[in-house]
Amino acid sequence: MLTKLPTTSMGGTGLVVPLQGLGCMRMTESAAAAGRAEASTIVNHALDLGATMIDTSDMYGRGRGRNEEMVGQALGSRRGEAVLCTRFGVVFTPDGGWRMRGDAAFVRSSCEASLRRLGADVIDLYYLARPHVDVPLEETVGAMAELVTQGKVRHLGLSQVSGDQLRRAHAVAPISAVQSEWSLGARRIESMVSVCAELGIAVVPFSPNGRGLLSGRPDTTAQFAHTFPGREDLPAALREIAAEHGVRPGQIALAWVHHRAQVWGTPVVPIPGTRRVPHLEENVAAASILLGADELNRLDAASLPPV
Repeated sequence: MLTKLPTTSMGGTGLVVPLQGLGCMRMTESAAAAGRAEASTIVNHALDLGATMIDTSDMYGRGRGRNEEMVGQALGSRRGEAVLCTRFGVVFTPDGGWRMRGDAAFVRSSCEASLRRLGADVIDLYYLARPHVDVPLEETVGAMAELVTQGKVRHLGLSQVSGDQLRRAHAVAPISAVQSEWSLGARRIESMVSVCAELGIAVVPFSPNGRGLLSGRPDTTAQFAHTFPGREDLPAALREIAAEHGVRPGQIALAWVHHRAQVWGTPVVPIPGTRRVPHLEENVAAASILLGADELNRLDAASLPPV
């Protein structure tokens, strides 16, 4: 297993990150949310392993910022070792729903609130969760760029955007990364990854192990079939390839995501989430698994959505 993850550079913005980070959503979003002590254990062990890209959001914990608070407390005196990332843009409503905001005033107030909850002076990578259709994207990104000028944010990112939206945003201010779901079960992002490669923008896949459904566990079989219809051959392929490498199926699924960097010619930095130290170590180890051409072809064929 890797003792320390190597790093990669995100395009031309100067942001250097590990090949894999840690997604922190599960610490407050799961049915059995992690306590502060458990969160601290996971975050600190991730730093020890070199998975120093720590990803949170102001929306995790139903918009109350609880996740950011937990992450900030977990980092503590080790803040300088982390590439600290968070997102904004979602507003939860009293009726349990949510809406988007992207006006300049909201950009500024969201950043201030996140900095306060994180206990940080600066956010390393600040994402817009999703463009607001009623606010020009240029206004939102322009306000984000002002945060960089003010020293409150170092680099900018987007999430859930089209290729055209990415071009428009990048014309306003340099975009370092696009965050989106990407796994063997979710490949819709591939329609715009070529734009990321063209502009020198990294891709940060969340849920790279298919929200846990690519783990190969028998109890996920029915849910897998429902969530990823038409891919019946994929679980068996993962299990068989994993057995050949002496690892778990979920690690093979994660290794496939890592290999996308070679396929598309742009940095790909997945941020799998976990609440358990053994799973964290397995995820880090997956970054060093080398898949052969035949194995990759088999996984590609089994993961293509039905026509």
